[in-house]
Amino acid sequence: MKKSIQSGTGAALVAAALLAGASAAMAQEPNWQAVPTYTTTNLQSGFTPDPWTLKIDAGGNNSVSGSLGPNCTGYIHAAAPDVDLNYRPGEYSLYIRARSSADTTLVVYGPDRRWYCNDDREGLDPVVTFNNPQGGNYNIWVGVHGSNSLEPATLEITEMNPGQ
Repeated sequence: MKKSIQSGTGAALVAAALLAGASAAMAQEPNWQAVPTYTTTNLQSGFTPDPWTLKIDAGGNNSVSGSLGPNCTGYIHAAAPDVDLNYRPGEYSLYIRARSSADTTLVVYGPDRRWYCNDDREGLDPVVTFNNPQGGNYNIWVGVHGSNSLEPATLEITEMNPGQ
């Protein structure tokens, strides 16, 4: 009897360890240092054309819900940003947005080494706004809310307020 209790406890510990490992994989912090999946772009305040756009597949297998901050949600490909933006600011605000027929989210790692996220600022489309943007590198992921499926999306970087 004592042996079966230990075996049962051991099996429970192994199962708990496997579940913890799966949760850790899902909550993996995005690798902002990796080479971006799509491209690196260099923009200076006053850039044209404005908006700068790129068609991508949003989403991935890694959940960011609750792991990076209270406004972070959805699934991304955490192994690498979708796009790196090297930005030189001027007098304008910087807006990063995604457009899609799917419910998309944005995760941005700013030059101040902080995470910025948004979901549903304009309908189901996210927008991350930097009113006084810093110069430097912005790592950008476009995620999908509530699903780890890949969905077609357009990433937009603009200095024109998308809400106007």
